[in-house]
Amino acid sequence: MHLGAAHVRVRVPATSANLGPGFDALGLALALHDELEVHVLGAPGVRVDVEGEGAGVVPDDERHLVVRALRTALDAVGAPQPGLHLVCRNRVPHGRGLGSSAAAVVAGLLAARALLAEPDALDDDAVLALATQIEGHPDNAAPALLGGLTLAWTDAGDVRAVRLPVHPDVVPVVAVPAQHLSTAKARGVLPSHVPHADAAAQAARAALLVEALGRRPDLLLPATRDLLHQDHRRPVMPRSLALVDALRDAGVAAVVSGAGPTVLALARRTGPGATDADAALAQAVGADADGWRVRALPVDGAGASATVVTDAAGRRPGPTAG
Repeated sequence: MHLGAAHVRVRVPATSANLGPGFDALGLALALHDELEVHVLGAPGVRVDVEGEGAGVVPDDERHLVVRALRTALDAVGAPQPGLHLVCRNRVPHGRGLGSSAAAVVAGLLAARALLAEPDALDDDAVLALATQIEGHPDNAAPALLGGLTLAWTDAGDVRAVRLPVHPDVVPVVAVPAQHLSTAKARGVLPSHVPHADAAAQAARAALLVEALGRRPDLLLPATRDLLHQDHRRPVMPRSLALVDALRDAGVAAVVSGAGPTVLALARRTGPGATDADAALAQAVGADADGWRVRALPVDGAGASATVVTDAAGRRPGPTAG
């Protein structure tokens, strides 16, 4: 396997995982994107330039997550490891439960695919498997790669994912706090066992959530009831869970986004530019406005994409499959 491109561009959406009861399985791609360019260098080494989120904080060498994912993918298909120059324009907040690490991993994997002379060697199944190997679970990687609403699972060690429909009246709205929270810390407070009754109830809510998101947005409030993880995380994100409680008390289907601390409201469109969550969000956030950034983020239906800018001979071919 050899490289066929010298300069590629990649675009990857933010994601929100769990969506309440769909723990480690359901995920939603959101219209907020990281963009990066990868240049193949004529000499060994790595240079990483970061603009936006993570600038001056994330590694600027081989430890950078995009570089690690890209190298993993090239190794998987037996391709050479060139010198690299990455230019990252990051818009997805880090450490907030919006899939920034999954976006970096998927970006690196798609960059590797676009660099290959035979990109089909890294099809979507291979990319999802590698992303899960790096991330540990596919709930953010699947929507980042495929776009839209996804359900991901493993079957005898194989990682699988399917896209599910989202009703056009569903409007995701995020409330992003100023503070960060590591996924490891958020997962560390979860119990190793849960009551059978809670597990059974959670399965019913997760199934109902698929119906609510796809065809019955009027059922979103009961469908987003979680019994497995959110209350256990209350000690490490009390403000976030307080906001979830306030919104749900007002009839808004609010959950913790991924491992938090961002709050996701699955609002319903009530008119042009208006949702059923607007008044409740204004009141709840207005009472604790310090540090919250609230914005509607439409569902991203396209997922990640990669484009070859110049091939190995310096020519400018068309887009690759993404």
